[in-house]
Amino acid sequence: MPVTLFAPLRALAPIATAHWRYVLRAALCALALACGGSVFAKLNLQSAAVVDNPQVRAELVADAPTGISPAKALTVGLLLTHQPHWHTYWINPGDSGLATRLEWKLPPGVTASETQWPIPRKIAIGNLANLGYETQALLRSTLTVSPEFKPQGNTLPVRLHASWLVCNQECIPQEGDFALELPLQGGYSTHGALFAQATPIGALASTLEARFEDGQLRISTAGLPEAWRGKDLAVFPETASVFAASALPSPQAQPAPGAQRWDGEKWSGVLALSPQRNTSPSTIGVLFALGDRAVRGEAKVQGPWPAPAPALADSAPQPLPDAPQDLGAYLLALGAAFLGGLLLNLMPCVFPVLAIKALGLAQSKGSRRQRMGEGLAYMAGVVLSMAALGALLLALRSAGQQLGWGFHLQSPLMISALALLFTLIALNLAGLLEFNLLPGRLGTMQLRNRMADSALSGALAVVVASPCTAPFMGASLGLALTLPAPMAMGVFLALGLGLALPFALLSTLESLSRLLPRPGVWMEQLRQFMVFPMAATVLWLLWVLASMGGVNAALAMAALLLVLAMCIWAAGLQGTSRRGFVVLSLLITVPVAWIAIPLVWEATQDPASVGTAQVQAGHAQWQPWSQAGVEQAVATGQPVFVDFTAAWCITCQFNKQHTLARADVLAAFAAKDVQLLRADWTQRDPAITQALAALGRSGVPVYVIYQPGKAPQVLSEILRAEDVLAALGAI
Repeated sequence: MPVTLFAPLRALAPIATAHWRYVLRAALCALALACGGSVFAKLNLQSAAVVDNPQVRAELVADAPTGISPAKALTVGLLLTHQPHWHTYWINPGDSGLATRLEWKLPPGVTASETQWPIPRKIAIGNLANLGYETQALLRSTLTVSPEFKPQGNTLPVRLHASWLVCNQECIPQEGDFALELPLQGGYSTHGALFAQATPIGALASTLEARFEDGQLRISTAGLPEAWRGKDLAVFPETASVFAASALPSPQAQPAPGAQRWDGEKWSGVLALSPQRNTSPSTIGVLFALGDRAVRGEAKVQGPWPAPAPALADSAPQPLPDAPQDLGAYLLALGAAFLGGLLLNLMPCVFPVLAIKALGLAQSKGSRRQRMGEGLAYMAGVVLSMAALGALLLALRSAGQQLGWGFHLQSPLMISALALLFTLIALNLAGLLEFNLLPGRLGTMQLRNRMADSALSGALAVVVASPCTAPFMGASLGLALTLPAPMAMGVFLALGLGLALPFALLSTLESLSRLLPRPGVWMEQLRQFMVFPMAATVLWLLWVLASMGGVNAALAMAALLLVLAMCIWAAGLQGTSRRGFVVLSLLITVPVAWIAIPLVWEATQDPASVGTAQVQAGHAQWQPWSQAGVEQAVATGQPVFVDFTAAWCITCQFNKQHTLARADVLAAFAAKDVQLLRADWTQRDPAITQALAALGRSGVPVYVIYQPGKAPQVLSEILRAEDVLAALGAI
């Protein structure tokens, strides 16, 4: 039987034919268990209005004291209660941080307004400052119920998905799914006093002006409340990454000379530009606050914006315009992507797939034309899958998602699906899935499927290659995410062509195909040997699942894979004992699945935040990454080394064990007093995604040295101890 990656899927057909009664019963049990486990998990998620973490308690609250109808006001909000010394962020987080995001899920006919943010405060962190909330904050939205709303019962279901970053000395990304059932009659107001105390944001009584003076933006207005005249105000611009939060006018600290002043009824103040400014908005919104009262105004900026600071401009990804002089840079990016795709074939996550395809090619007895067809089908599968993956990544990023290369492997559900697929491949290579495929009159269909097998193998190669970042890939993929979509797709296509080319040449060129050994006993032995790298891949995926959803989820998935292998083995037995072993296998599978499926499903819906624990479990010198931590260390003159990593990145784990854990490297870090930070991107972390984008990268591994007064230094993805020691020697 020819070696194919997708024989496991075809081999299930004769099992269903020979044992349809048992398979039908097992399928119904599995479906009921899966549905029951998922429904149980969903009910637990949807019934919760509170997510309680050690750092912050988040609760979905509502105020509808007189019931719900199109003529009545309805206010909902997310109430954040912080533990001492912890804070979350305003719409403009300041010098570092990430704003809280609210995504409402409402029935047709009900819409939510934009978030009404409470007045923030300036939170000093060394020489920097954040804008956000300590103690308690209520982020509100007004729900509008239109006449088109058709109730499905006696309640209005309100669903919210929220994500926030909570920081102290370290920053922890958190998220939660919230639900409330608001009665249509009788009213709902468990937090009425809290909503009544919420400060409404007023509007300026006159226009707000903004113009540049000596590289700083001066704003002025005569529309502030009369009772404020002569007093120092707190000023909060709404646009992030434009102004230095530490230099904003504020009554909390001694203002800089000229930071704000009154001239009769007219107030004016200076907004200093941030050295990390990455945008030049034509219009800015500004919040003015004094005590518990605030007003807001908007101004069109008069005059041209100054250029960003040179050092930071050089370290940020630069989009390539359509100017002819940039054609060479774009072609260089295409070449780097193509070369990176070639090198991906040597990565441990891709090489087993390529080896199995080469083994199948050596075993094939088809004509040269058929072999060429398989090679071209494999190339088509790789290139089209890479294009689809790139298009999905670009579409999600344009929709506001903070994603990067390998984003799909940040999903525990995808990790579980890949573990199942590689288990089936390993069972096929071990001979447990070898059955007569189809009736004799349909035997020719297997030949037609060989092209589909090759194309699907190419798609699988793209999926398993995506966690890896080969040399030359990091810069080209980071650049692709800053380009217009057609040019970015060119980079992804070049990467796919590089990945597909070796096998396509091997199957197409007769001179290369002669290099393959002739069929013999070695082929069966190699085929059996390939069981072990496939099993190792499953173990790696289970380890990744443990790092995302906890050890219980990984053990539950391992148990499911074990009983699946047992059922497949029993179904392939011969003789009178087969039926007994099939029944015994199903009797064992049912209780295992009953316990394991809810655990795996829970991990896919609410993965545990274990990145910090992983960092702390490593070498004591390493600390969890935060952008504020980097900036604070650099501001005090201390160099910083950041390891951007992920559990599903094999290259990251190799570099971590063979380079960063070496005694001489750690001693060199200590000698230079380098702060060691580890940014764990195993799960989706928008703050890490933004930091990678600022470095011109879209995936891991990335290794960066930050020094005071210098642009960040990005080291190679294949990290050698010599490179690290040389970079440290230059500090």
